[in-house]
Amino acid sequence: MSVDTTGPEGTPAVNEDSELKQGVSGRLLYFYVLGDVLGSGIYVLIGLVAGAVGGAFWAAFAVGVTVATITGLAYAELVTKYPQAAGAALYVNRAFKNKTLTFFITFCMLSASYAAAGSLATGFAQYFGEVWEAAPALVVALAFIVALAIINFIGITESVVANMIMTFVEVTGLIIVLVIGVVATAQGKVEFGRITEFSTDSNPALGLLAGVALAFFAMTGFENAANLAEETRNPRRDFPRALIGGMATAGVLYVLIAVTAAVTVPIQQLAESDAALLEVVKTGILPLSVAVLTIIFAIIAMVAITNTCLVCLVTESRILYGMAREDVVPAPFAKVSSRQVPWLAILFSVVVIAALLVSGADLAQLANVTVVFTLLIYALVIVSAVKLDRHDRTDETFRAPRVLLAMGVVANFLILGYVIYDDPGSLLYCAALLGVGVVLFIAERLLGGGTPTTDLES
Repeated sequence: MSVDTTGPEGTPAVNEDSELKQGVSGRLLYFYVLGDVLGSGIYVLIGLVAGAVGGAFWAAFAVGVTVATITGLAYAELVTKYPQAAGAALYVNRAFKNKTLTFFITFCMLSASYAAAGSLATGFAQYFGEVWEAAPALVVALAFIVALAIINFIGITESVVANMIMTFVEVTGLIIVLVIGVVATAQGKVEFGRITEFSTDSNPALGLLAGVALAFFAMTGFENAANLAEETRNPRRDFPRALIGGMATAGVLYVLIAVTAAVTVPIQQLAESDAALLEVVKTGILPLSVAVLTIIFAIIAMVAITNTCLVCLVTESRILYGMAREDVVPAPFAKVSSRQVPWLAILFSVVVIAALLVSGADLAQLANVTVVFTLLIYALVIVSAVKLDRHDRTDETFRAPRVLLAMGVVANFLILGYVIYDDPGSLLYCAALLGVGVVLFIAERLLGGGTPTTDLES
């Protein structure tokens, strides 16, 4: 597949052979990355990270952000070379030219996104319970996924614009938390000594690693933007700026919010809460009704989670679409609607996420499944970037520092090993999700015409 990102007279070009609409600008892409990253970790998992590390849990976020950003550099390099849908699967296929490995990485990507969407839907239901306690959590989570699918059916430009609007809302929630921290500091109601405390039951280094694994989930999602490369107006120019800029902004906010939560609320209280940031709001620092502020903040949190989960659904359908075009999964997944969206791929994603929710997996389990798949993907993407170093490079291609990429591979495998050691049960869910992929792989081999594609640029 030949892609030219420069048009006549300097105008941004599009992927002319793509059926997808090129409606995503650099600014929209920046907010897409920022909104995707912010929604998951801050609003859903911050309490779990605090419980794993102690008052110094901000350090876990700092390390997680650093490792993820190094991986982001590899994505930025590869997208400027290959601005097409399919993301990591495309890069691994270019590097190794092995269809079986391409299929494996494709379903690792899909499985990570499915598990992340399930965990976010669970988190949404927990915050929803703060507004309406009578609502059954499972019903809320399922209805939430269906509602996002409907937005996705409407179209990609509308989905990304909705993402940008929700990003502004979720940042407002984080600003409220930061204001509480500033006011509490002015009133002398903070405990700065907590931010240097490690309250782990085991070795502090292992405790920090446990926190980093959870915090790493908070940074996952930036890779979803790579799957919009084919729908971005000028990916070679816009993608590196949007990706690194979005991740850097999210990382700074993560550390500031973590410090604020640690100095205003006892760590044990954060660790035991299903909605930890609400504990900051409930301190009563601001001269407003705590009950009203709690409901407002819960709504903001739900918007933030919606933002990230919407990105997951967009990503899942685009991965299936891209790989169906390359004969890795059955061809019907490449069908697009009159609004130029892959409707069957969206529907299939909803069914898989709903099955995860009905299975009874909790938030922590689904988060670990996401991390296992994601860390493996990230490591392979970095290796692919290094292997493709001398291929398809132009003056416009972004190039990541090789020393940082080497550090990224080691860090990804280190965190992966710890997650498997700490929660071996997560591998059962990993196997189940990959089993879905095996069914699709067999279906494609039996019904897809029997002509395997070994090079995605064919």
